[in-house]
Amino acid sequence: MIYQPPTGARDLLPIDVAQKRWIEHRLQDVFQCWSYHHIITPTLERLDTLMAGGAVRPETVIQVWDAEEGFLGLRPELTASIARAAATRMVGAIYPQRLYYMANIFRRQSSEQTHGQHEFYQAGVELLGAGSAAADAEIILMLADALTHVGLERWHLVLGDAGLTRSLLWDFPKPLRTKVRAAIARLDRVALETLPLEPVLRERALNLMDLRGEPLEVLQRVSQWTLDDYQRTAAQHLKSVVELLAGHPSVTLDLSLIQTFDYYTGLVFEVVSDSLSGQRVLGQGGRYDQLLGLYHPQAQTIPGIGFSLNVQDLQQVLLGSLPQHLPVSNCLVAADSIEAVAAAFRHAQQMRASEASVRVEVELELRSPSETRTYAQHRHIPQIAWVNAAGSVTIETVSLT
Repeated sequence: MIYQPPTGARDLLPIDVAQKRWIEHRLQDVFQCWSYHHIITPTLERLDTLMAGGAVRPETVIQVWDAEEGFLGLRPELTASIARAAATRMVGAIYPQRLYYMANIFRRQSSEQTHGQHEFYQAGVELLGAGSAAADAEIILMLADALTHVGLERWHLVLGDAGLTRSLLWDFPKPLRTKVRAAIARLDRVALETLPLEPVLRERALNLMDLRGEPLEVLQRVSQWTLDDYQRTAAQHLKSVVELLAGHPSVTLDLSLIQTFDYYTGLVFEVVSDSLSGQRVLGQGGRYDQLLGLYHPQAQTIPGIGFSLNVQDLQQVLLGSLPQHLPVSNCLVAADSIEAVAAAFRHAQQMRASEASVRVEVELELRSPSETRTYAQHRHIPQIAWVNAAGSVTIETVSLT
């Protein structure tokens, strides 16, 4: 029998982990420089926590049974968990709260993706208690800073507004509204043209699907529509955000962008790489001003916005610039006899204590000197410390040519 991980799971070998950590450390540096603080929430959550606000589709949650709690879910994303923690555990906190996370998530794939991956790794931030255009701009500018810090060069941002787009759909008959929204999200022009819509509404749906391009140009086109007060305010807010970004990063405004999570209330966006192998969505985010109120004991509304980056997708597009080899040991400590093994361990520990970043390994097999040198050469270890029973040390430089 050949033992394999379950379908949807995979092993991360040491080089995979080294590359993953390389990315995460650089993202963490940026998050901390922007004054965000690390938060860790449980891998398991109650199902009602995960489902609040239409955060996720029930069929995507991998469930486990607990004799006391009943069915629990492996978190399929982090925003709902952090919103729950902030609303219930951070009572009296001074806002805004700036939080970041590095964590794994679990998401069951659709029936068409039976061999798809179920476990993913994300890094992201949540900015709680700030609802201004400046807060939206901070999130996007920090996202750009993070991607620059990991060395990603070819990417752009697709920006939308869930609240504005949702409001523009209210004129459609309720039985058809979901189908119109789904067709727009899929950019399915044929579906829109075949829906039983009045000509004026069909034209409006097609125009809405085409509302993408240079931000100020798209907003100018929207301003020519008949808008109510909410829509005018949302469009003006979006314009303020775009102006604060000052053309960086590269932004496409797409009012047909509809995220899969229903809790988004305002700004939504996707990070898209422009690699030579094709486009790939590296992350997503948006504003969710009603979500924390669902968890708050007094239903207090607290605005929020955040983003998540898909670490494994970043790893794929950055592969050429990531570490290609594992770090090698700086020194191999070898006892010259069985009586010298304890002294070898003591010397190795002294070396580790003297310099935090030094990597020291001990020769465990008491091989002959020639075999020990061959091992060091194969492992690219530049130095051998020979230790005798009295604790005396002789340093030998290994020829690695």
